[in-house]
Amino acid sequence: MKKWLVDTAVSSKLYYLKNGQGFYHSVYDAIVFSKIKQLLGGNVRFMVTGSAPIAAEVLDFLKIAFCCPMMEGYGLTESSASGVITNPDDAVSGHVGGLTQNYKLKLKDLPEMNYVHTNTPPQGEVCLWSPSVTKGYFMMPEKTAEALFDGWLHTGDVGQIAENGSLKIIDRAKNIFKLSQGEYIAPEKLENVYIQSPYVAQNWIYGDSLRDYIIHFIVVDPVNVKVWADPKNLEVNEAILQNEELKQAVYDSLVKLAVENKFSSLEKPKQIHLILEPWTSDNDILTPTMKMKRNIAQKIYEEEIKNMYTMAPLKPSK
Repeated sequence: MKKWLVDTAVSSKLYYLKNGQGFYHSVYDAIVFSKIKQLLGGNVRFMVTGSAPIAAEVLDFLKIAFCCPMMEGYGLTESSASGVITNPDDAVSGHVGGLTQNYKLKLKDLPEMNYVHTNTPPQGEVCLWSPSVTKGYFMMPEKTAEALFDGWLHTGDVGQIAENGSLKIIDRAKNIFKLSQGEYIAPEKLENVYIQSPYVAQNWIYGDSLRDYIIHFIVVDPVNVKVWADPKNLEVNEAILQNEELKQAVYDSLVKLAVENKFSSLEKPKQIHLILEPWTSDNDILTPTMKMKRNIAQKIYEEEIKNMYTMAPLKPSK
């Protein structure tokens, strides 16, 4: 009975939300969601998320569960964190809204990635102008010249503009690489999908122009690996990372996500390397803001990269 009540409350409120009828329901809020609201004190009027993308279905659930607007913002440290934010009453998730008052935005064509302003909807690299945008990096003129052009900050993010003027971030222009076939790969786009595997806590996609496929480094989620290992009487330690059954289970979960997201064959890794120790800023693989230092990771895992490219490509289970 409780499960039926919760399922009905969630599905009903999601229906009302997507039809523009707000975040509240007098009956379901009183019976079901009041307890969830109390987890945050019960008086939250709105919430804001930023820093990293959040799935639309997660955003919608948070809105109905905490019975308040949840706004998603977009900006960079270089733009004083601000730039774009969703309207509190917007019922549609999956975008980051419109410009805040003191910002301008334009899209720069990226023909090599087929993101141009003549697409429908218009697409390209997001560029921001504002008095709040940095004037440059301290004593780093070359870095400043890479990021700023006539006062416009080139963010490295690819966006598209909807008919109502809202911005949706769809890809990354920076950190792309080309495979030997001439195809461009945007690793962050793939990593943001593959992180959804229950076995994956952190991940890094690697490839270069001399190779014809990508490989995947994965810091495993110890809790879910333990769930897999317990029925087999296996310990979660460094030794289990060499277990071919575990490796296949992880790989199958990646392939499933790739199929669901309609990735091309070149966007599916052909080899994976499992790691137990998390990446942190202390071991110099992450920045203090938790971004991947890809050049450092490449040096650290140089031998593993060589070995992985000598192995036979993995195949999904039948």
